[in-house]
Amino acid sequence: MEVVYEDNHIIIVNKSSGEIVQGDKTGDTPLSEHVKNYLKEKYNKPGNVFCGVVHRIDRPVSGLVIFAKTSKALERLNKMLRDGNIHKTYWALVEGVPGCQEKTLENFLVSDGRINKTFVSDCRNPEAKKSILSYKTVARGDRYTLLEVNLLTGRKHQIRAQLSANGNPIKGDLKYGARRSNRDGSISLQAHRIEFIHPVSGQRISLEIPPLPDMQKLL
Repeated sequence: MEVVYEDNHIIIVNKSSGEIVQGDKTGDTPLSEHVKNYLKEKYNKPGNVFCGVVHRIDRPVSGLVIFAKTSKALERLNKMLRDGNIHKTYWALVEGVPGCQEKTLENFLVSDGRINKTFVSDCRNPEAKKSILSYKTVARGDRYTLLEVNLLTGRKHQIRAQLSANGNPIKGDLKYGARRSNRDGSISLQAHRIEFIHPVSGQRISLEIPPLPDMQKLL
């Protein structure tokens, strides 16, 4: 487990593709449990260890995830997340070349929990939620384009669904129209940067991790 930042109240790790952040019906050990075990061993703590899940990213996605080490931090981080005060920037390697170097995409999305997939829908659908993201081009290759993506709303599979609807599915994302899978089962989407004001100290936290290997090839 790669710890990117840690203090008395929070811990931020670089999640690998394939890991789940929080327990689900698969029964696989989630990242939150690995964090608990790490804290238990590092600080030689007896009994249960507190580890609050602040946010999640999809299983095939990699990148930065924040966990709270105290209930005070968790409560404040949850409010910051609701208020849009935790800024996450994603990098996505997509098929083809988008029509614009940078653009804001607006769609109405509906999620189908039975098949764990999100679809672009008509605005008249009462279950559809308005979803907005902006992207700009970072680099281009012969077959793929590297985009920097910022979410203005937080919907399930939003980046994957909206980029696919734009004609540019994420590399390796078979569920959303990619031509072929990545060898390791990942998709080329990374929670690349995170910025926020520390919920206890008031310090500005700004963290960035290296891009994925297939992204680096374009840089």
